[in-house]
Amino acid sequence: MLKGSLPALVTPFKDGQLDLDTLKKLVDWHLDQGTDGFVPVGTTGESPTLSHREHDIVVETVIEAVAGRAPVVAGAGSNNTAETVRLVQAAKDAGATAALVVTPYYNKPTQAGLIAHFVAAADCGLPIIIYNIPGRSVVDMSPETMGELAKHEFIIGVKDATADLARVSKQRITCGTDFIQLSGEDPTAIGFNAQGGVGCISVTANVAPKLCAQLQDATRAGDYAKALLISDRLMPLHHAIFAEPGVCGAKYGLSLLGLCSDEVRLPLVGLTDPTKEKIRAAMVHAGLLN
Repeated sequence: MLKGSLPALVTPFKDGQLDLDTLKKLVDWHLDQGTDGFVPVGTTGESPTLSHREHDIVVETVIEAVAGRAPVVAGAGSNNTAETVRLVQAAKDAGATAALVVTPYYNKPTQAGLIAHFVAAADCGLPIIIYNIPGRSVVDMSPETMGELAKHEFIIGVKDATADLARVSKQRITCGTDFIQLSGEDPTAIGFNAQGGVGCISVTANVAPKLCAQLQDATRAGDYAKALLISDRLMPLHHAIFAEPGVCGAKYGLSLLGLCSDEVRLPLVGLTDPTKEKIRAAMVHAGLLN
């Protein structure tokens, strides 16, 4: 089962091109730090600015580097159902464990449209994690709709970025207790798991994989006192990373650790100096820097 700390993995660049050597090194570092699985080519992986071929190459490279040591959930989201199906099929062909499929953004499908979209993706025969993030996609999948989709053999879970912790309980009722619920919001990961979640697809875990994995381990063991202590160390970093777009913050944090360039692709740009200082201070607070 997918569980624990699963970084929404950044995609390293060097002079505008994919930096696959650094990507492979990041995978090995994460595994040494206790990361439970990987989610490449989501929005944090800058999927909107990757070509289709680059998207496939990143998925293939991560799967090759992981070499069966952890699950890989490949980003496969689009607001075009045919393109989503192509991405899911490519992830399946590459050997991914599952695909992460976002609710179609901008074109605002109805609940019936959401069902048709996700059934088309799941009919590829690769397990699907629904990504529900109404703040960005401008459409919200209801717990009732999710319950209908959970009946499909290959729709196995959700990355919930609604920030509504009551959703976890509602979705346990409509989808069943075996349906995998993963948080998409780092600051509320403890509360999410307390309600019945089993992990977090995390941006902060790019920079603090060991602490994020330890927090997840503590919640699954029921040791919320320990989890709270870890959360206190991480909370300033969660907020600092998202002071500007999260991938920019995560890459800058990695650059401070000497693990990855902070290079991003337009329309994203480098961080302002005040945000850089916030991230550095937060990393010191977390014990990641001296």
